[in-house]
Amino acid sequence: MENIRIPLHEVHKALGARIIPFGGFEMPVRYSSDKEEHLAVRNGVGVFDVSHMGEFLVEGPNALELIQKITSNDAAKLIDGQAQYSCLPNNEGGIVDDLIVYKFSLEKYMLVVNASNIEKDWLWISENNDMRASLTNISKDYCLFAVQGPKALDLLQSITEVDLAKIKFYHFYEGKLGGIDEVIISATGYTGAGGFELYVRNEQAEALWNKIFHAGAQYDIKPIGLGARDTLRLEMGYCLYGNEIDDKTSPLEAGLGWITKFSKSFINSKALALQKENGIQKKLIAFEIDGKGIPRHDYPIMNLEGVIIGKVTSGTMSPSLNKGIGMGYIPVGDHQIGRSIFIEIRHKKVPAIICKTPFL
Repeated sequence: MENIRIPLHEVHKALGARIIPFGGFEMPVRYSSDKEEHLAVRNGVGVFDVSHMGEFLVEGPNALELIQKITSNDAAKLIDGQAQYSCLPNNEGGIVDDLIVYKFSLEKYMLVVNASNIEKDWLWISENNDMRASLTNISKDYCLFAVQGPKALDLLQSITEVDLAKIKFYHFYEGKLGGIDEVIISATGYTGAGGFELYVRNEQAEALWNKIFHAGAQYDIKPIGLGARDTLRLEMGYCLYGNEIDDKTSPLEAGLGWITKFSKSFINSKALALQKENGIQKKLIAFEIDGKGIPRHDYPIMNLEGVIIGKVTSGTMSPSLNKGIGMGYIPVGDHQIGRSIFIEIRHKKVPAIICKTPFL
């Protein structure tokens, strides 16, 4: 099966992007270097084209009932114009996907899901839609640009009359941006650097991209690829589907108890409540390498006796800290902050220390 090209594919090629297959799509992984792009977002402003993400509309009088059933967080607490991080639990104690729920009104919501899970999520939600809420897959109709970094607000404010400073974190507004109507301007992002995510119809996407880059010239704006997106989210300790969370990992094990609300009933909530009561067996931890070495996915985690107790789910050389950082699962009891462990890197035991997130 061929990978799908996102609408601005030729724009990214012209910018010199290295294009790779990712989640069933052809995506720009970098334009210059991961480190340069990472630091551009941390210190200035950069734009990610993440149009591979999926978007579903859930509408009608039973929209909230369906969302409450399929998601772990409590969407009943949302007000119009608010977004919420959540996950889709499965029946086996794991996670179908993590997602963001956007509330437009009592009878209109948008779910934003991971690109590689669009078909799986659509099938799962449809199968559980016994209350017959209206579902529409609009993934192929919209582009998504993440304008991230401390200069993102000033840049975007220069091309809109919407008062962006009034859009609180995890809130959104539908308005005119760069001369284009009905852009969903969302104060969200997966970098921890601040900024906005912009949902725009495909036919207007290139015009908006060009407006952003024209206005951004004075801010030294840069296009950013998936490589830097990964290092930015890892510095914040954010989970990535397929690494920290998957069909077999529970939200409680992944440190996502804060989005798992037992004040309501949802898919597998009884089993997860029992897991919370009885205690989890493994826990997601963060660590910093003490010295030289770069941890990578699946590298063994050892205790001080050299016994393998887990494995790395995500690891990199942090561009901001200039040291190796990572996350992984180990048994509860071995997980205390400040505890020394080893990461096996190229057959060598490299010392590391369990730490809190975010790393910055």
